[in-house]
Amino acid sequence: MIEKKSLPKRFWLVLLSVGPGIFGIGYTIGTGSVTAMVKAGAEIGTSLLWHLFLCALFSLFVLEAYGRYAIITGETSIYSFKTKLKYGKFIAIFIMVGIIVGQWGSYTGIVGICSNGIYETIRLFIPTLSENNYWAVLGIAIGILVVLYLLLMVGKYSFFEKVLVILVTLMGICFLITMFVVLPEPKEIAAGFIPRIPKVPGAELLFAAFVGTTMAGPTFVVRPLTIKGHGWTRDNLKDQSRDAFVSAFLMFMISASIMICAASVLAEKGIIVTKVLDMVGTLEPLIGKFAVALFLVGLISAGLSSTFPIMMVAALLLADYRKGELDTNSTVFRILAAVACLFGLIIPVLGAQPIIAQILTQVFNVFVLPVVVFAIILLINRKDIMAEHRAGWFLNTGLIGALIFACLVSYKAVIALFDFF
Repeated sequence: MIEKKSLPKRFWLVLLSVGPGIFGIGYTIGTGSVTAMVKAGAEIGTSLLWHLFLCALFSLFVLEAYGRYAIITGETSIYSFKTKLKYGKFIAIFIMVGIIVGQWGSYTGIVGICSNGIYETIRLFIPTLSENNYWAVLGIAIGILVVLYLLLMVGKYSFFEKVLVILVTLMGICFLITMFVVLPEPKEIAAGFIPRIPKVPGAELLFAAFVGTTMAGPTFVVRPLTIKGHGWTRDNLKDQSRDAFVSAFLMFMISASIMICAASVLAEKGIIVTKVLDMVGTLEPLIGKFAVALFLVGLISAGLSSTFPIMMVAALLLADYRKGELDTNSTVFRILAAVACLFGLIIPVLGAQPIIAQILTQVFNVFVLPVVVFAIILLINRKDIMAEHRAGWFLNTGLIGALIFACLVSYKAVIALFDFF
């Protein structure tokens, strides 16, 4: 007799069976993405929807290229750059260093937002606490990092991640539902697809941050590792392509829903997002007073679930470079994870505003992107490696478009950072 599974159990089994792209979404749509989309929606409305769409579109081509390469060759990214490209060692090291610096930089904003978010949540229950308490926020940040480091060392992440994924998924669903509740006029959404950058302070910084948090280099570079871990072979070529499409589509839909919610709710109230609690109103039309709790829990969960990959990224890329296995019990792994934690304390120690810090650190992620795209263009077109599976005119057109787009955004990021500082 076949056991009849309950609806929640069947839903959970579906979640467990999805491809590597879903994990890419979880890695990409985190605190940085939520922060950038909320701030953009609140301050410049939906005017960058066209830019978000291009980020997702070009991400699709790059995900497809890295996925196809991994399926056909069974090789990972960094090791392939080192061994198969001219000046490969330099390219591999440049990408490694760029990703590590970018991710560790992002970590400072993530820890800052999480510690501030937790403190704001505590203040909801203890209103007598002061609005800004440097030592309390710093103490929370230290506590977060100590707990996460210990969890990573004893290998208890798997269960912890499942809980966080549920919380973040819940927040994502709420954003999507809220978008339809507060949906603006169709002409307002359509206007967001007209290419332009609003002439307002901070708009160019957000323009660059969108790429750093949506079209993320680390997501592409680690895709072969996730495909390898998923056990996919040449028989899964179509599965890989479908997975890349679903990943890019959901990245756009979730990010767009957050931006539209913020544009419809926060912008209408004239709220300028400078601190964590400013962002909670985006869910208020759907769930009222519970918006504060759900948004903060989801935002903190998004941040905490991103911390483990960031803590592991240096050791992961180093193992890839050496074509070795990642040993989470090695001394090198423990040291690199500890160094990442120290980076995470920078914003809390300085007492800086975590929102603007998160935006700035996302901007720095765009500078390695052109090299990440260029390197896979070289590999995916190698006949001696890919044979009949090398890129055709359609994929090459998309990849070249992605490369030009990445270079232009990098140029705009330099200008935006000069203007900011």
